Amino acid sequence: MSHQKNNELKQAVLDALRYEPSVNASDIGVTADDGVVTLFGHVSTYVEKRNAEQATSRVKGVRGIAEKVEVRLAWDLKQGDDDIAKAALDHISWSTSVPKDAITVKVEKGWVTLNGHVEWHYQKDAAENAVRGLHGIVGISNGISLRPQVNTGDISDAIGHALHRSWFFEPNTINVSATGGKVKLTGTAHSWQDREMAESTAWGAAGATAVENDIAVVWE
Repeated sequence: MSHQKNNELKQAVLDALRYEPSVNASDIGVTADDGVVTLFGHVSTYVEKRNAEQATSRVKGVRGIAEKVEVRLAWDLKQGDDDIAKAALDHISWSTSVPKDAITVKVEKGWVTLNGHVEWHYQKDAAENAVRGLHGIVGISNGISLRPQVNTGDISDAIGHALHRSWFFEPNTINVSATGGKVKLTGTAHSWQDREMAESTAWGAAGATAVENDIAVVWE
């Protein structure tokens, strides 16, 4: 990608961040190199950091994101680790998507680590989503593991059929292979969001325990 194209992508990402109302873009810097965008600087909440990444992923031409944004909490948003841990457990227990007593929480200097075992990836995501907006959080490590209770023998065929049913993907542009519950995706997608959609589709298959997403984004 030429220097001019890199600058155009950088400006497009900056414009997207400024357009996003949930993000204060004044303290976020951007670089672009051959479709890979690096975000750096600082924001005031963990949710704002996630929203900045999502806004970037929606920009045409983005093939990858290196995220180096730091969360710097305002003094009135800081919480003790014990208070964050209690609030996290409460919010997880209120989620109807997370099995009761399946998740444990550890908090160190505002960084939340989730552990435990669930059957489905959406349950793992639901636990993280339940705590993402809590005051005082500077980051989340989701260490929840998957223990599906189903046969994984036909998982690659199931994912392939699901992708072909979707209007996001053209036939034969994405290849699926699986060993047990470990899935690997290869091929091409037209956007970063399509790439993420393919991964989400793979995670929706019964028995998926890991998804390696090697799909390349090829803009037309």
